[in-house]
Amino acid sequence: MQKNHHTLSVVLATYNEEKNINDCLTSVMDLADEIVIVDGGSTDKTVEITESFGAVVIKTHNPQIFHVNKQKAIDRASKDWILQLDADERVSGELAQEIVGILKENERSINGFWIPRKNYFLGRFLMKGGQYPDYSLRLYRRGKGKLPQRDVHEQAVVEGRVGHLQNPLIHMADPTFGRYILRFNRYIDLFATQIAEEENAKGVVGALRYLLISPLWWFTMTYVRHKGFMDSWQGFVFSFFSALRFPVAYIKYLRDRK
Repeated sequence: MQKNHHTLSVVLATYNEEKNINDCLTSVMDLADEIVIVDGGSTDKTVEITESFGAVVIKTHNPQIFHVNKQKAIDRASKDWILQLDADERVSGELAQEIVGILKENERSINGFWIPRKNYFLGRFLMKGGQYPDYSLRLYRRGKGKLPQRDVHEQAVVEGRVGHLQNPLIHMADPTFGRYILRFNRYIDLFATQIAEEENAKGVVGALRYLLISPLWWFTMTYVRHKGFMDSWQGFVFSFFSALRFPVAYIKYLRDRK
């Protein structure tokens, strides 16, 4: 990258991502001035692959809330701007050029940017079901953005004004159903822990909320109102299982408290 503009750190937290990390880092190798990886104890070739890209690799444990390690990577970054990615994401050429433009312009009144994401589920881009544009706050000035580290779906908190980019990140989250179930189960563990901390989760009201009301509401919103049915069978599977997380997590919460 030419140095006639502000510099960029690309930061990630990883854990057993050997199938994804090469494509992710390849997509930013001409964009990043620095790559920072916080690895949570991978047992595959993740670290070896990241080191081949010249990344700064910090090895640690794998916390339940993965954003703890993401924040460690953010804290270690040393360049002017930070682009926070997940290993299953790719930066398209169009998005890379848009980011380069931001770094060159260096608009001082803006401290961060929301980036749209194209989510691929079981081989299909989910255009409906409330899954696009799925804006995520991933690009921000160093020292101006941080993660609350409380929830798996949280967004960065950026001090000051933020803008929106036009070109999306490519999110290859769940190429197979098996991989989706692994991610689903990890989320259920965290969700059950969060339910245990809620005062209104107990009793009949909590049972009705998690076993009936929330899953029905979610499926209706994603599959009917937001037209998830237009995304073929993948749209149905996504809506069904994302609604199923409410009763499954609640049942796990009930079992764990015994």
